[in-house]
Amino acid sequence: MKRGLIGKKLGMTQLFWDDGSVMPVTVIEMGPCVVVQKKTEETDGYNAIQIGFGRVDEKRVTKPIAGHCAKSGKGCFRFFKEIRIESPDDYEVGQQMGTDIFTIGDYVDVIGTTKGRGFTGAVKRHGFRGGRASHGSMFHRAPGSIGASAFPSRVFKGKKLPGHMGAVRQTVQNLMVVGMRPERNLLFVSGPVPGSVNGMVLVQDAKKLQG
Repeated sequence: MKRGLIGKKLGMTQLFWDDGSVMPVTVIEMGPCVVVQKKTEETDGYNAIQIGFGRVDEKRVTKPIAGHCAKSGKGCFRFFKEIRIESPDDYEVGQQMGTDIFTIGDYVDVIGTTKGRGFTGAVKRHGFRGGRASHGSMFHRAPGSIGASAFPSRVFKGKKLPGHMGAVRQTVQNLMVVGMRPERNLLFVSGPVPGSVNGMVLVQDAKKLQG
């Protein structure tokens, strides 16, 4: 059975083990998430549940969203996500889920949106070395020559150039669950995850387990 929850990245800290070693971890507020809808192969062609996270006042959402959330009886939500499952009978609309669906030692994939960096140059965006910093070189952080001479007289597609950086969907795979605080719905995973503080993330079972 595939497990998954919507969460909010709270930031990073570190945990100390008995042997004195230190592990950097990310703290994620996991729900509680509510099952808003069930989908089955008979009606939708696949088995899945739709979960909601981030309660919001009914007047802050559209009437279609308010009517959709009313079936769960748990209020309205700001974020929704579908999780593919094997057996919809294991869930009920209105059911709450928290960090207890995971256990310490599990491996998870965390999906988030990276920090937006705006329009950046080739040095920051692609790690170009740049030119000399000495006076008079007149070549410091420029991308350099990009043309292809007389033939084919154009710039090839995919050339590393300045442009928009960040604000893209990114997945970090095989992060280990190293701790949790069920009473506060907190999950601790090893290493960093995409996004800024208070950014929304999706935590689900790892697709490619470490060997």
